Amino acid sequence: MSDNASYRTNTRLIHSGTERSPFGETSEAMFLTSGFVYDSAEQAEATFKGEAEHYQYSRFGNPTVSMFERRLAEIEGAEACRATASGMGAVHAALLSHLKAGDRLVASRALFGSCFWIVSTLLPRYGIESVFVDGHDLDQWRTALSQPTAMVLLESPSNPMLDIVDLQAVADLAHAAGALVVVDNVFATPLLQRPFELGADVVVYSCTKHIDGQGRVLGGAVLGRAKWVEDVLQPFIRNTGPTLSAFNAWVLLKGLETLALRVDAMCANAARMADWLALQPGIRRVWYPARTDHAQHALAMRQMSAGGTLVTFELDGKAAAFEVMNRLRLIAVSNNLGDSRSLVTHPATTTHMRIGAEERARLGITDGVVRMSVGLEDVLDLQDDLGRALTGLSRLRAAE
Repeated sequence: MSDNASYRTNTRLIHSGTERSPFGETSEAMFLTSGFVYDSAEQAEATFKGEAEHYQYSRFGNPTVSMFERRLAEIEGAEACRATASGMGAVHAALLSHLKAGDRLVASRALFGSCFWIVSTLLPRYGIESVFVDGHDLDQWRTALSQPTAMVLLESPSNPMLDIVDLQAVADLAHAAGALVVVDNVFATPLLQRPFELGADVVVYSCTKHIDGQGRVLGGAVLGRAKWVEDVLQPFIRNTGPTLSAFNAWVLLKGLETLALRVDAMCANAARMADWLALQPGIRRVWYPARTDHAQHALAMRQMSAGGTLVTFELDGKAAAFEVMNRLRLIAVSNNLGDSRSLVTHPATTTHMRIGAEERARLGITDGVVRMSVGLEDVLDLQDDLGRALTGLSRLRAAE
């Protein structure tokens, strides 16, 4: 931690990790360079031996990327961070750097589609056993973790059904089984949930989401203890190359500066949208952790400081969901989330299409489910837009 660790979160979002060049720039410098030069052959040799500190190659490390890593680590309360080219690059690196043939991983069933594919399809190819449990069921975790396990993977809240996992209880069970606990904290952001304080060993992010927050660049991050990051994760990233570009790191640094402002406003909008949607004809059900009708509301509010920026709701089947989405004028159809613009997607045909109908049914992802990422627009305009779309659906149904 730097001296900035004594500052409060909103200040650290702007100042932590900054390292100025001799030119004394106000904004962080962008080091768009693939490599670095040395004062001598001896310095190059010492650098590669690890006897001298000097940047070698931007696949291994870059000053702009390092600033982003230090800032995010301080915000998260982590000892170390390594950035990657995408969120899935972060998940893949966290898992494959640690696991080996013969190991066992236990994962919450409610994972993002690509994460589910890694656990269900990729890891078994390398001789790694994968076991799925329903994340909200502690009895299933107890059974699965009653034998030695190398790693646990979970996300909370989950994508898209906003299931909540009891992080402390699962971490205790996992550690007793010898497992490293990896938490995907994307939906909660570093501001709403603190997984390390609840027993997590590793936290992963798709920085593409709230951290950028304006639909510009891809990025990912893996955070954990310094020894694990240096001895396990860094060699994997260095030699396999899922490297974050300096340009993207610079954009993400700018995103961190406004993260608190955006997340606070988006959470407030999301809470109002959830309450409004629950009253609308044609809406069968609404999921939002901060609502008291959420099945795990009490747990969510113990672990999180707010309900988040995502609201999930259900219409009467795929045709109704598509009809409403296609009638929207302001809210865009997109599979991204955490953006300043409000976005909706149909998980069954996009983000979770490839996990199959049977698995979607187990997760409650019906053909009528729509996930809404609530942005920074005036919430009344969002309600007007969805209201028109829902009214059009009602008229269509009446005509039928």
